[in-house]
Amino acid sequence: MTPEAAEALKRSAEAPERAGRSDLGAVAQDLSAAFATDPVMNWFLRADAQRDAGRLRLFHLLMASAFADGEIVRPAAGGAAAVWLPSESLGPTPFLQEMRALPTLLAATGFLRIGRMAATRRAMEAHHPKDRPHAYLWFIGVRPEAQGLGVGSRLLAASLRRLDAEGRPAYLESSNIANVPLYRRHGFEVTAEIEPRPGSPKLYAMWREPQA
Repeated sequence: MTPEAAEALKRSAEAPERAGRSDLGAVAQDLSAAFATDPVMNWFLRADAQRDAGRLRLFHLLMASAFADGEIVRPAAGGAAAVWLPSESLGPTPFLQEMRALPTLLAATGFLRIGRMAATRRAMEAHHPKDRPHAYLWFIGVRPEAQGLGVGSRLLAASLRRLDAEGRPAYLESSNIANVPLYRRHGFEVTAEIEPRPGSPKLYAMWREPQA
């Protein structure tokens, strides 16, 4: 990435746009690339040559769901995305929807690791705060070639400014401990360490009160 392109990406991350339906494929590609080395995701994704294709297929499914229920914001030129869901939209997935998603989930995990994905989902649901309405940061990611430039931090700050204006708290699970300091700088605090199974990689539940 050229210095000019990097600077343009940083500027556009400060005032991100809401993704439309036609952007979902590009968003899925950006987030799939961003999470290629994620510890938790790689724990439950298949470990063979089909991993990258399975992960991309999974993100296509997830972004379609997010578009229906929440908000996806990204820089105008892409390269990064943040996916927010209102806590009021969360709940058990209808059975028929689960059945329709099963082929995609199996393509992502393989038969040997589908149980790991299920355990991760159960653990996340068990720890998710249910006592107060909030904005849930389901995913935030930056393509590898644009990481380290502050793009993710700018993208996050843009959404948090709006949430602060609304007086709305926020919640996330960090699937990489290396990102916890970044979220702390933006006002999040760790409330729990989530271990889907003994010895598995941990997720870090983080809560943020709205700030003046």
